[in-house]
Parts: sequence; C-alpha cells; structure tokens
Amino acid sequence: MVETADHNALLRRDVNKLGSILGEILVHHRGKSLFNKVEDIRAAAKELRQNYNQDAYEALKAQIQTLVPPERQQVIRAFSIYFHLVNIAEQTHRIRRRREYQLQDEEGIQPFSLEEAVLAVKQYGLPDQQVQEVLDDLSIELIMTAHPTEATKRTVLETQKRISLILQQFDHPLLTKKEKARLDESLFNEVTALWQTNELRQRKPTVLDEVKNGLYYFKETLFDVLPDIHQELETQLEHYFPGHGWNIPNFLHFGSWIGGDRDGNPNVTPDITWETLKLQRRLVLDKYEEAVIELMRRFSQSTMRVELQPEFLSVIEREEDAYLEEGEGWPVEGELYRRKFAIMLKRLRHVGQSAAGYHSAGELLKDLEQIQDSAEKHQPSGRKLKTLRKLIRQVQLFGFHLATLDIRNHSGEHELAIAEILRVVNLCDNYAGLDEDEKVRILKQVLSEPRPLMLLEEDYSKETQEIFKVFQMIKKAHQEFGSRSIEVYLVSMTQSASDLLEVLVLAKEAGIYRLHADGTVESGLHVAPLLETVDDLIAGPQIMKQLFEMDVYKKHLEQRGNHQEIMLGYSDGSKDGGTLTANWKLFKAQQEIHEMAKDFNIRLKFFHGRGGSLGRGGGPLYRSILSQPVETLGDGVKITEQGEVLSSRYLLEDIAYRNLEQAASALLSASAKVSNEAEPRHFREKAWEKAMEEISRHSLKKYQQLVFGDPDFLTYFKQATPLKELGELNIGSRPMSRKNSERFEDLRAIPWVFAWTQCRQMLPAWYAAGTGLEAFAAKSEDNLTLMQEMYQKWPFFQSTVNNLQMALMKADLSTAKEYITLVEDEAMGKRIFDDIQAEYKRTEEILLKISGSKQLLDHTPNIQESVHRRNPYVDPLNFLQVNLIQQMRESDEQSDELLTEVLLTISGIAAGLVNTG
Repeated sequence: MVETADHNALLRRDVNKLGSILGEILVHHRGKSLFNKVEDIRAAAKELRQNYNQDAYEALKAQIQTLVPPERQQVIRAFSIYFHLVNIAEQTHRIRRRREYQLQDEEGIQPFSLEEAVLAVKQYGLPDQQVQEVLDDLSIELIMTAHPTEATKRTVLETQKRISLILQQFDHPLLTKKEKARLDESLFNEVTALWQTNELRQRKPTVLDEVKNGLYYFKETLFDVLPDIHQELETQLEHYFPGHGWNIPNFLHFGSWIGGDRDGNPNVTPDITWETLKLQRRLVLDKYEEAVIELMRRFSQSTMRVELQPEFLSVIEREEDAYLEEGEGWPVEGELYRRKFAIMLKRLRHVGQSAAGYHSAGELLKDLEQIQDSAEKHQPSGRKLKTLRKLIRQVQLFGFHLATLDIRNHSGEHELAIAEILRVVNLCDNYAGLDEDEKVRILKQVLSEPRPLMLLEEDYSKETQEIFKVFQMIKKAHQEFGSRSIEVYLVSMTQSASDLLEVLVLAKEAGIYRLHADGTVESGLHVAPLLETVDDLIAGPQIMKQLFEMDVYKKHLEQRGNHQEIMLGYSDGSKDGGTLTANWKLFKAQQEIHEMAKDFNIRLKFFHGRGGSLGRGGGPLYRSILSQPVETLGDGVKITEQGEVLSSRYLLEDIAYRNLEQAASALLSASAKVSNEAEPRHFREKAWEKAMEEISRHSLKKYQQLVFGDPDFLTYFKQATPLKELGELNIGSRPMSRKNSERFEDLRAIPWVFAWTQCRQMLPAWYAAGTGLEAFAAKSEDNLTLMQEMYQKWPFFQSTVNNLQMALMKADLSTAKEYITLVEDEAMGKRIFDDIQAEYKRTEEILLKISGSKQLLDHTPNIQESVHRRNPYVDPLNFLQVNLIQQMRESDEQSDELLTEVLLTISGIAAGLVNTG
C-alpha cells in the first residue's frame, strides 16, 4: 500500500498549506495586525484545549471582547473560512485514502466496498439463483429535500470543489516543478476568491432557487455516479462468480421533494411544481444530448469495414424520411451509427416541443438498445461497449423526468378541503366534527361510487381550489412527463385511516383514482402516511391494519402492485420524546407494521425522514441502513438526504461514489445474510428488546420532565440559543414554524436542532439517553454486561450508542456555559444548565462503559481527530457569537453590522461542526 507511516500526514500537509495561504491573504488584504490578532486568538484557543486554565480562559474571552468593527468581522471570517478549507482538505483526504486501498492487492479490500459485499455473498455459499433473487430485491431511494440547513452558498461550494481538485493534483507522482508552481498559483487564487466572496445570502432563496441547487448535484455528480455504481457491482459479480450472466436491476435511484413539498411552505404552488418538472426534464435531456454527441464521435464504424444488418439500414432510412429535414442528416452514407445518432439528436431536441420528439424515454431506450445489439455483434466475446451501456443505464434510471418528485402536504389541509366539498354537495354539514368511524364510512361511500363528487370548481374557497389544483397538476404531469414523474403523495401528521382516504377521494376527483362501472379500479398514485410523533408511531400499526382490511383500499393497493410506502419522521419524534426513545419507537413501528403487512401479502417500503444532524436521525448513510430491523431490508430502503448533507456527500464525484458504494454494499451484504438463514428466525434476542423497552421508558420520562414539565424550559431555549437570530439567515424558502406560531408544538424540528447545535449543547442528539441507560444498568449487575453484548452484536444498538458518542463529542458544555449569560433569569438559567451538565456527564460515563472505550469515539479515530482538530477554532466563534447576541438583544435599535456579524458566526460554527440542523 502506498502510505506514509502516519496516514494523516498528507492531510496535515494540506491543512497547513491552506492555512498558510489564508494567512498570506489576511496580511495582504488587512495588514499584519489582523494576521497577528487571528494568530494570537488561534494559539490561545489551541493552548487552552491542550492545557485548560481558568485564568487563560478568561484572558481569551477578554481578548475577544476587545475586538471592534471592522476588525471583528474579519476575525470571524478568518476562522469561518479556515473551517471551509479544513472541510475541503478532509474530503480530499477521503478520496486519497480510497485510492490507497485501490492500489493494494486483494488482501486490502476497503470496508463497505462493493467488492467486500460481493465477497461476503460468495462466502455465504448462496446458489446463483438465490443471489439473483437478492439482487432483484435490492432497492435504495435517496430523496433530496430543501430543508433549510445548508448554510453554505453554492458559489462557495463551487470554489471549494475547485480547491479540492487542485489538492488532488499535488499527489501526482510525476508532477514537475513548473506544474507544481502553476498549481500553487491556482490554489492561492481560489482561496483568495473564497476570502473575497460574500458568504451570506442577501435574500431568502425562492423555491426555484432551491430546485436549481438540487439539480446542481445531478448535473455535476449523480448523473454519472449512479450508473457507475451499477457497473461496479456487475464487474465484481463477474469477477467472483464467473460464467453467470448477471442481471443488475436499477436498484439505486434519487428522487426529490424540492418543488413538491407543500407542508408548511405556501411558496410551493402547483405552478412551481410544474416548473420544477420542466427544469428536471430540461436537465436530463441536455445530459442525454451531450452523451449522444460523444457517442457520435466514437462510433465511426463504416459499412466499408463492418457488415451491418440490412434491417438496421432500413430503419435508419425510414426515420430519416420521417424526422429529418434536408441537410439535417449525417453526410457520410456508410457511417450508419452516426446517421442513427443524428436522428436521435433531432428527436431529443424536440421532446415536448413537436411530434418529431420522443414521446417517452422508452422510445429513446429502444433506439440505444438497437445500436447496442448491432454494434456488440462486432466485438470479441466478453468485450462490452461500456460507454453505450452507461447511457442505456442512465435512460433506465432517469427517464425523461430525471428524479421522481414526491408531493407532501399536511393532513389538516386535506380535511378542510374534503369538509367543504361534502358541505357544498349536501353530504355532510360538519365533516371535521365527526368521529373517526363516521369519517371513514362517508369516505368509503364516496370512493365506492363511480361518479365524481365535486360541482363546478368556482363554488369552492381559494384554499380548496388550490388543493384540487395540486391533484389536477399530478394528473397532467403523468400525461406530459410520464407516471414516474410523481409516484407518491405523502400525508404529514397522519393520525388516522381517514387521513389517507381523504387523499384518495381528492385523487378520484382529479381522475388519478378511478372506479369504473364494472367495479374495476385504476389508481395512479401511492398514498403514504408520515408517522412523526411518538404517539403516531405507536398508533401506526393499527392505522395501517385498518386500511389493509378495507375493500376499497385493497383495490387501490392491488393497482399499485400491493405495495405500500410508509414514511417515518425522525425529527418530530425526537423533539417529542428524545432521540433514544424516538429511535426505539421507530424501530418497533417498523417491526410491527412489517409483520402485520405480511399477513395481508402487502410489500412495504419504509421511507426514513432522517436529517443531516444527529438530533434528527442523521449519521453515515450505510449505518442508517444497517440500524433498521434486518427483516425489513428486503422491502427496500428510502431515505431523505437533507440540507448540508447534499454538499458534504455529493459535491465531489469520488465522495459521492464512496457514499453510495457504502450504502449499496451495506444493503447487499445484509440482505444476503438474511437470505442465507436456513429458517426464518428472530434477528435479535428477546432480552435485548425488553432491555430497550425499559431504557426507553426511563429516557422518555427524563426528557419530558425537562422539555414539557419545566415551565421555564421554553424560555431558556429561546434565550440561551440563537433561535431568534437564525430566522435572519437566508438559507431556506420555508418559515421556521408552522402557522408563524410561538408555541413549542409548532416550532419546526430543524431550527430546534440548529439552535441547540450552535450553542454547543446539542441537546436533541443525546439528552436523557444517559438516564435511560444508567437506570437499566443500576437495576442489576448483569444489565451492563447485557448492554455490552447488545453493542457488539446488534447493529441498531451499536449505531445508537455510536451516534450518542458523536453527539457528546461535538457538544462542548464548557463553551456552552457562555450562552447561559444570555438568559435573563440567572437562577433559572443556571438551574436548567446544571441539569443538562449532569445528564451529559451521566451519559458519557455509561457510554464508555458500554463501548469499553477510554474516550469518546475511540472506535473511529479519524473522526475523533477531526473533532479535536476543529474544536479549538470553533471556541472563538462561540465566544464572539455570545458577545454579539448580547449586544443585539440589549440594543434598542437594529444594527445591520451586528446582525451581519452574528450571521457570520452562525455560518462559521456550522462549517466548523460540519452539521447544522
């Protein structure tokens, strides 16, 4: 392996190089005094972390408090940009480490690579047919969402990407002095551009801005990486299972909520959703056009050198007559493939414009497969035309829609619309006031009648008309962009069976769901509940059982392939009951619904609404997959990719590939392991589940005592965190709270987590877990041993414990203590903080006992070192943030300069901790 004795030496080289450039830029732009000030603060913060001393702590705070504009803003920016540079260096080092693995012989297979997964499948000894069945059941869908947690502007992200590409070139073994000098100059210029760029948005992004930001990742990485993952899996299977013609299904997809998520965002209108679909189609058609032009360059075969089938020539001649005007065809008669590509280009350019355009992606796919069938006849056996095959895979994956767009709305919106419709047609005067049984009876009656319910559209309120327009738009989208353009309608805050039946009624009125006179049904849309709160998760199995037993819902499911999607919300459950209880209730809900659905022969897909941060179900993608009940993995996995996760995982092609490879590897090996079991069995010990039930009960009680039982808690949260100031950071089109309410229940989980992260308490990601774990350990001497066994053998528990360790590592209560000065009632602030501090210590102690570690994150030294590397430089930004917020809140007049400085600290701390909300 090409590796130094210290595998992080090259990372430190890059960090030092970038830091030196930043220092030079500080001197050039703001003089030696700014550079010295930043260096003094940096050195003092670093020394304080290594050798804590109260006098030194107070001296550092005093030094920071003496900063005044404009120097203060430049100091903030210097630390913030340093974090952006460290992030780039660490991402680049991940790429370097992956390449080092690839340079090893077969003994050095990288963990969670597709090669490792295929080798594991081989070692299970499954027959080829059973391996193919495992492959056929693989399904990973990753859904981009526009949750407002990406604090970094796209301009900055693009600069970061260029810096990474330059750093990678420094590793080239044949780099000349001239080339190195050019790279040094380019690197300096890019870091300079980063310093000279305004990192704050001047306005909130529109929904279409967010759509375009999401499309950026498809354009830059995902369009190429997704087919590469499929190709790598095929390559490894052919290597370890030679002689078998493997069929690799299209198992890895990306979808999106951006432009379709209406819940709490009045800016997402049917027109915006339609424009989103058009933008997605435009991008994918442009990518196909680029690919076809490249193939046209390569496929120069001439009939003077190879013999092509006469039927192929006949097809080309017919299509040239049908689609091309004079002068549009390829001029060389014998270059038949190029003649065919010329026709395809014309048809691609006219999609959605004229009758000459392709009517569906299937037509384009048929043309490509026709070329493949012809061209590979002239290839030696086993030699495949991989560039052509890649485009075929891309058309299969992306169609003409690029990404399936989910539509989401709140259950209450549908109920209001249904109530008005029923009132207007004299079916029910007060639908909202009915009990659940009566609601279900009326909805089943409506769905059992072929005739429509609604009268003329103008007879309804603006709100009801808007809801109905959404369903009309979905029907139109299926006709224009294909049925894959919108497949799922998600109902947030699902609390009863009627919440889903209401959506079916609205779909029926738009012609998406149809009951014919002969009793047959057409249904063109999945309807999926979103179970969010702890109570909803507990009720979920009974809600779904009630639906599965209804004839009208059975007929709908039959038309959807007996497939039911169920979304599980990690954010609100965690906010409602604490992270440990929420994760356990989510696990249990999946188990129970999965078992119940088997009785009805319903195939489920669980959709995990995880955020980027630990307090919202975040963590590595592959670990998220492995922590699910293993018996559900064959149903497929669907997970949200939110906010800053998009840039950290998908900005760089190599990182995107590695992230998706880990996910595919984890799912393949886990699914094969389940398939290898001789008989169905429990994959967990009953004692483990019983332990988790008890741990969860203690944890929930502790969490709710503070969050809901302490009358001062909400005041503490609002004053001891930068919640109010976050509203000024222009990072999302959606309001921070539902209904612009001040109530805790209406506060969105995202700002809830973002605010706690900024003040370094990270409370949603760990609080009350220690009480639950310690209470169980204290009950019996054997219980600690049991939890240690659970940690070693149960992926769910191991993932839970490791995520708690990460949360405690990123939290820092010595720094967090500074924020207590922002609480107006000093005694109340101290009382609540002391409780949080005691729970932190309790949690840390029990986690170390369970994991058998001396320090947090001993099991992942790279991450441990990364946190240690960052912490000294986050501290000054926290001190500055507290000082600035104090000044803002005490001032009678709004100061734009102060606000800008606060927002810069928020952005810098987010970059330093690598997650926000």
